[in-house]
Amino acid sequence: MPTLSIQLFGKFCVRRNGQPLDGFDARKVQELFCYLLLHGKNSLARETLSSILWPETTTAQSKKNLRQALWQLRTALGLQTEPINSRILLVEPEWVGLNTEANIWLDVAVFEQVYNLVQKVPGKELNTLLAEKLEYAVQLYQGPLLEGWYEDWCLSERERLQNMYLAMLDKLMSYCEPRHDYEMSISYGLRIMCYDRCRERTHQRLMRLYYLLGDRAEALRQYERCAAALNEELGVKPSKSTFALYKQIQADQLDEPLLAMALKETDPALYAVTPSMLEVLGDLTHLQETLTNLQNQVEQNIQQIELALNVTGSSPLPRKALS
Repeated sequence: MPTLSIQLFGKFCVRRNGQPLDGFDARKVQELFCYLLLHGKNSLARETLSSILWPETTTAQSKKNLRQALWQLRTALGLQTEPINSRILLVEPEWVGLNTEANIWLDVAVFEQVYNLVQKVPGKELNTLLAEKLEYAVQLYQGPLLEGWYEDWCLSERERLQNMYLAMLDKLMSYCEPRHDYEMSISYGLRIMCYDRCRERTHQRLMRLYYLLGDRAEALRQYERCAAALNEELGVKPSKSTFALYKQIQADQLDEPLLAMALKETDPALYAVTPSMLEVLGDLTHLQETLTNLQNQVEQNIQQIELALNVTGSSPLPRKALS
């Protein structure tokens, strides 16, 4: 078992044998250690490190700052008396690296290992073991990487890992849905919404899942949340496919389990549902509404004219049936 465990998701924390480790109060010591944990698998030149961590100082001053931070970090980790093979940091006059053989546990490393394991496996094809590993990995994501830090190098890493997190949640949604575990699939979708409320594909999936769960009202409310998010964040309306899905749910005509069963019994090439088909459905739905409104308006106009003719004593003209 590793004696040192490090948490980078959410708030930075270092523990040894379950107890918080002293010596990490200085922010630059924390930053140096975190940068090495994320980038130090290959040795890094001291000049590179100093320029990244102290970009606004002179070269001489940044190198001095690095020497001081390294001394503080090595003292905090207790590396002065440990054998070389047991040291976490490998420090040389010109470069600094991370000992990949060191006995440590890092949440980000475990997270990335699981992501690489399942990256090319569609969610619906996950087996129970992979799904359990994936669930464990997403539980490690206690918040954005180094929450509250705004250094450039940290922001880029945070975005990369967050995109991985959302992709993993998406896979778990796909794993749960065909197993009719709609509530769990919804819970994963809601986690996605916490980080990307404009992810329209997830809004669509949540609409379907609520409907399949028997909550049509919540499915319709999900569409309203989607429309509000897209309008507030991007100034756009939901896509035609999302609107078409909304109209299907509103009309209580979405029956995906029966549809899936029917498709299995026919030629998939003839009946495959594609985004273009959903767009056509959306166009036709809009057209149907327009024609209905136009027909109602024509009926009202005819009634008004007939009323006016009756008042003046004129005989109404014969009406043609409206189709």
